[in-house]
Amino acid sequence: MPRPITATINLAALAHNLGVARTHAPHAKVLAVIKANAYGHGLLRAAGALRAADGFAVLEFDAALQLRAAGYAQRIVLLEGFFDRREAVEGAARRLATVVHCEEQLRLLEGLQAGSRLDVLLKINSGMNRLGFPPDAVAAAHARLQDHPGVGKVTLMTHFSDADGVRGVDWQLATFERAAAGIAAPRSLANSAATLRYPETHFDWVRPGIMLYGSSPFAEQSAAVLGLQPVMTLASEIISVCRLQPGDTVGYGGMFRADKPMRIGIVACGYADGYPRHAPNATPVRVGDRLTGTVGRVSMDMLCVDITDLPEADVGTRAVLWGDGNPVDYVATAAGTVSYELMCALTARVPVIEQDK
Repeated sequence: MPRPITATINLAALAHNLGVARTHAPHAKVLAVIKANAYGHGLLRAAGALRAADGFAVLEFDAALQLRAAGYAQRIVLLEGFFDRREAVEGAARRLATVVHCEEQLRLLEGLQAGSRLDVLLKINSGMNRLGFPPDAVAAAHARLQDHPGVGKVTLMTHFSDADGVRGVDWQLATFERAAAGIAAPRSLANSAATLRYPETHFDWVRPGIMLYGSSPFAEQSAAVLGLQPVMTLASEIISVCRLQPGDTVGYGGMFRADKPMRIGIVACGYADGYPRHAPNATPVRVGDRLTGTVGRVSMDMLCVDITDLPEADVGTRAVLWGDGNPVDYVATAAGTVSYELMCALTARVPVIEQDK
């Protein structure tokens, strides 16, 4: 009998969440971000559910080639650009589009033959201070791209550092506008948070990422309120029940000590499955139809949940670690991390079930 843990990927929810992005940005094209194996959901699986997107954004060159080989004809963008001249030449031949964010990447394009027509997204550092040309270097970089015989369409882009937070986007948008002044080119600025909250940033292309997978980019606003549906549900079962007396501890290091008689359910899921080892006591888990919390330290293959007040819970009772009925955002907040990390951390040993309803 196989171990009971599974990850269910709801393909219909992915398509639904793409529709939410289109509703918020009806006049922009959608570049669906499916980097990092589609945030742990499976590259080709997610691409199939998101095939109505106008394009895909990935990080890995091999992922872009997989999409082309699978027959996807949309724009495919490499978000960190090419890393060597071989990738630049092959990428142009495969009709990939690339971000160019520094002088070194401009030089990588020197090997392109005239007429290759490689589309480029020129990245502007508008204040995140990670990747991108400084504002005063943008005009010259754009001119070089325009003059390059192997370069096709050029799009201006930037990335917001606090579209989901207090500072918002105005300060970066102003910097971007100054850097882009006088340049007639399509623009791509909006991530998930900006797509949902700042219509003035939509321009020609929006780049939804985390919202596609049913997670809210906002700490104060749930995914359900935004109309998003959970895509990944990580679930397992209780495989044993342990009774505690006052003073008994649970798990490695004894980080939980019972102060009353308790029933503890042992669930077949641990950090080797992608569940965070650092999750503290009371991280939410849905057992049956009710929410409870973890107790003790998460082990490699198991974790423990409090079922003292769940008399119906026993060996074989379903436990949802995140997803349906237990939002991944709530689990991430309790564990002191973000939903991105939880979903990306799903390991290969967890069987994946596709659901289309």
